[in-house]
Amino acid sequence: MRSPDLGALGDRSPQGIAGVFGRAIRAGELAPGDRLPTVREVAAELGVSPATVSAAWQALRRTGVVVSRGRSGTFVRETPRAWLSPRQRGLVGASPDGLRLDLSRGTPDPELLPSLGPAFGRVSARAGTGVYQDEPVLPQLRSVLQETWPYPVEVVTVVDGATDGIARVLEQCVRLGDRVALESPGYPPFYDLVESLGAEIVPVEVDGSGLRPESLRAALDSRPVALVLQPRAHNPTGVSMTPERAGRLASVLGGRPHAVPWIVEDDHSGAISTSPDVSLGTHLPDRVVHVRSFSKSHGPDLRIAALGGPAEMVDPLVARRMLGPGWTSRMVQTILHDLLTQARSMDEVSEARRQYFGRQRELTSRLGELGLEVRTPDGINLWLPVLDERAALLRLAAAGIRGAGGTPFFPADATTPHIRVTAGLVTPEHAPEVAAALAAAASAA
Repeated sequence: MRSPDLGALGDRSPQGIAGVFGRAIRAGELAPGDRLPTVREVAAELGVSPATVSAAWQALRRTGVVVSRGRSGTFVRETPRAWLSPRQRGLVGASPDGLRLDLSRGTPDPELLPSLGPAFGRVSARAGTGVYQDEPVLPQLRSVLQETWPYPVEVVTVVDGATDGIARVLEQCVRLGDRVALESPGYPPFYDLVESLGAEIVPVEVDGSGLRPESLRAALDSRPVALVLQPRAHNPTGVSMTPERAGRLASVLGGRPHAVPWIVEDDHSGAISTSPDVSLGTHLPDRVVHVRSFSKSHGPDLRIAALGGPAEMVDPLVARRMLGPGWTSRMVQTILHDLLTQARSMDEVSEARRQYFGRQRELTSRLGELGLEVRTPDGINLWLPVLDERAALLRLAAAGIRGAGGTPFFPADATTPHIRVTAGLVTPEHAPEVAAALAAAASAA
């Protein structure tokens, strides 16, 4: 049994006690598997009631950093889910009793996804029996995708989700010791992916209009082999790149064509984004690979995304897939085609886009009333500045709400503390209480 030094603890509230133990766990003073002292031991040492310490332990359990094992005691949680990459593990918590609202996952509201029943009903009752060497993309699906692509593109194919497509592009062009420019803050799995390829991350800062041109210009000095960016509903900030910013970035990149040969765009929330469809491919079509996911709009478990770009990149990628998975299920492709062309599902996605926008606007309005001015984001995530990340998460946990810490969203040390909350899950009737909890969490120290 191990315990941090409690002698100098000033705040002896449940949040204060949980905070000192949370910081000790984060600093490694308490290791995975260590047993925390008993409630009565801590209560006696601090001169507080056992109920106060018990409330602190409950807050720690809600954040997922400790686990109760009944009479055996409370333990620091072992490293969870070994199949997840390092930064993804930092985003995953437990689902303890008392958790009322999980806003940590970055997933869409299941109630706002289009119904799959009609689409399933129109798919053959038997699995397809196409030849293994058949074309991997259904021609009718390709036609629909090309009609809605943000710029004329040589080749469009489908892959098993956006991350699968981006991973395959980077595997084509990144070698050991190369550099890859990534957004900071940005999507944690991309950091882990680049590091798994033996490459170095070159961070590029993001502001309210997208990538900062000055930061990109500085990053090009290291001659990265690829740049990965999110043009709309940026995760975690909710920023969407403006057409004007896209033009400025294209000018920076166009002036140095050998500094970053490939630009990869992750349009993960396109169908539920309220921002204009924007792509650097409009300016630099011979260097851009655009990936459009349907997970946020049509369902994560469909595991399908479209990928388009120059034949020079996409044709070898398709050929390599033929030696692995071969193709994305043609049944799933048929379902996606149905969802993209049938009036009912198109209306359902349009309504989801409206609902998400309304939820974001309602929550940020409520935060503004509480003195916390936050720009209304695009998509489903809200990026909230806080005084102390751990204290903010613990304060939310005490209210039965889980958020995601901001640390995994930076390639190195975070410049300023933040938390990310999936605001798209907050319905208008819950907005007042969630806003109050977020405002309290933002000021917690």
